[in-house]
Amino acid sequence: MLRDLALLVAVFVVVSVIAGLAGAANLGTALSFGTIGFAAVLVGIMLYRDRDA
Repeated sequence: MLRDLALLVAVFVVVSVIAGLAGAANLGTALSFGTIGFAAVLVGIMLYRDRDA
């Protein structure tokens, strides 16, 4: 569980930084992209765990 949480936080930070460096209009926009990445990885984790059950 801690590994999944660390992965989610890392994805949020990395995607936000990439969006900021790529020219996001402001910090809010970059964080929105981070949230989208977070949600996508969260869905992937939930589907992966469901497959193992």
